[in-house]
Amino acid sequence: MITIIDRYIIKNYIGTLLFMLVLLIAIFLVIDVQGHYQNYADAGITIMTSLKEYYPFYVIWAANIFASILVFISVIYFTSRMTNNTEVVAITSSGASFFRFSRPYLIVALMIMVTSLGINHFLLPWANIKKNEFQVMTLSGRQKAEYMANQQISSQISPNEYLFVNSYSRQSKRGTGFLYQKFSDKRQLVQEIRANDIYWSEVDTTYVLNSYYERTISPEGKVLSLNNGTTLKKQFSFTPDELLPESYVAETMNTPELTKFIKQERMKGSTNVNNYLNELFQRTSSPVAVVILTFLALSLSSTKKRGGLGLNLAIGITCAFLFIFSFQALKIVSAKGAIASWIAVWLPNLIFGIVTLILYLKRAFA
Repeated sequence: MITIIDRYIIKNYIGTLLFMLVLLIAIFLVIDVQGHYQNYADAGITIMTSLKEYYPFYVIWAANIFASILVFISVIYFTSRMTNNTEVVAITSSGASFFRFSRPYLIVALMIMVTSLGINHFLLPWANIKKNEFQVMTLSGRQKAEYMANQQISSQISPNEYLFVNSYSRQSKRGTGFLYQKFSDKRQLVQEIRANDIYWSEVDTTYVLNSYYERTISPEGKVLSLNNGTTLKKQFSFTPDELLPESYVAETMNTPELTKFIKQERMKGSTNVNNYLNELFQRTSSPVAVVILTFLALSLSSTKKRGGLGLNLAIGITCAFLFIFSFQALKIVSAKGAIASWIAVWLPNLIFGIVTLILYLKRAFA
């Protein structure tokens, strides 16, 4: 049963968190608008347009990225105030155990965790698509030139299929010097297609090959058919985005799509697989961190200390910095292949979880 005290704590928790969130977003918006004002002007985009077409999605990204840290600082802040006002002592002295006192914290933390899980796995990828599309429009001259530059592709698209393109443009989704090869399970070439150029047709979602040459070979090495012509429409098992993935492509896919994409990239031998795995695992680890950091903040701020609110906030900001630093450092190490992605993403939660459990039990039985 939810009591008056539970409602009071829940109201304080959510109210403080929303205040911190609005404050952080306001600061981020001011800094980001000032930093990109010239880019918007060069691209012919007004501030009002950016506020409608970019910043709503930017806010979703920023709020979710910093959710666990905002939760930590919020709990430190309002619980410290309750402690300094002797409210915590009054509640626990009235017969309620510290475990019972913690229940509303757990309720809100679980609500935030579940909401964040849904956002991370499904809503945030959609928001990132919109955010990234706008960012591409406002790239500086040098950045735009690098983004638009044609690239060479040499890729394994399935266990038995290989694809080569001499020069491919991700903007026009067109390439020149195309070669496709398919092998049997015994590694015998069974099909080969060459073309002067290839492009993606949005109308019927197929690849169009111009000036093509195709041959089919039996497993015994006998040529079964030879074809050539001006135009050939071909269905392949990959989209243009998968053909030449962006560095940030993982963040634009929902979890089922990302899981399938990682499987394909592993098969192709991509060097970015660990980056994609980091993105996949952190979608769950970050929401779980909300619960851990809630109870860490509660354990640190529910005991009256000399220095009061200021000391608790200093401790909280230090812990938040250590959490962010360790998380980002381990992701970089994982991207280089030094440790497994799941270890890099979950290790901060494990370490802080153990510390939280020790401090929480120490506070509960004090």
